[in-house]
Amino acid sequence: MSITPKTLDPFLSTVYLFSMLKPFISIIIPVLNEADSINAIIEHLSSLKAQGGFEVVVADGSPDGTTLNTIKPVIHQNIVLKTTLAPKGRGSQMNRGASLANGNILIFLHADTTISQKAITRLQWEVKHNRAAVGGAFNLGIHSPKIIYRLIEYMANKRSRITRIPYGDQAIFLRKKYFFKIGGFAEIPLMEDVDIMQRIKKKNDKIAILPIKVQTSPRRWEKEGALYGTLRNWLLISLYLIGMSPDRLARFYKF
Repeated sequence: MSITPKTLDPFLSTVYLFSMLKPFISIIIPVLNEADSINAIIEHLSSLKAQGGFEVVVADGSPDGTTLNTIKPVIHQNIVLKTTLAPKGRGSQMNRGASLANGNILIFLHADTTISQKAITRLQWEVKHNRAAVGGAFNLGIHSPKIIYRLIEYMANKRSRITRIPYGDQAIFLRKKYFFKIGGFAEIPLMEDVDIMQRIKKKNDKIAILPIKVQTSPRRWEKEGALYGTLRNWLLISLYLIGMSPDRLARFYKF
């Protein structure tokens, strides 16, 4: 069964459907101006396999659907693909995507981060055998051979294991029922990943950091400078943790 990208609902487009069965995993991707990469992202995800199948929900923060308009209609037996418009901002885009998701597990995947088959397999094992965990994330990998990025990876992964507050580029995942129980992401300009993890910690609920890397693009570090970008991020997070509002912090962060 296939459905064309044209839809009765202008905010939701089901590009293809392989089955009426409820998928086990929903991968939610917030995008903004990702026209050059979105088809490669979907093609990669369609090559992955998951027990029970999975779906991909792309939430575009551009009001005219700049990224969505470039998605090529493709048919692949492994996944369901949905697209939607949402107010700009990762928090609101991911919340919108989650509201359309049918999976039991939600993976929030940044457009510049790649998840592997090994990561999907390990996630499903974790969900089955570690029922105490409400969610978690993966180790951070940066897709570059430069030594400086190995150091950034090491520090980021050490930090997330100590603090139990992984960041969005580590592909945060949550059980769907739990995600809605805690109110989803805060719809703030940035730090939505830190905010939701802080709320989980306050409830003393368990977060699992899986020892498999997802690979994120070094494009922002390359553009800003690896040292500057890292130190700026640490400063912004520190200021957030001591109480500075995300609206004020957003002035120092180029989207």
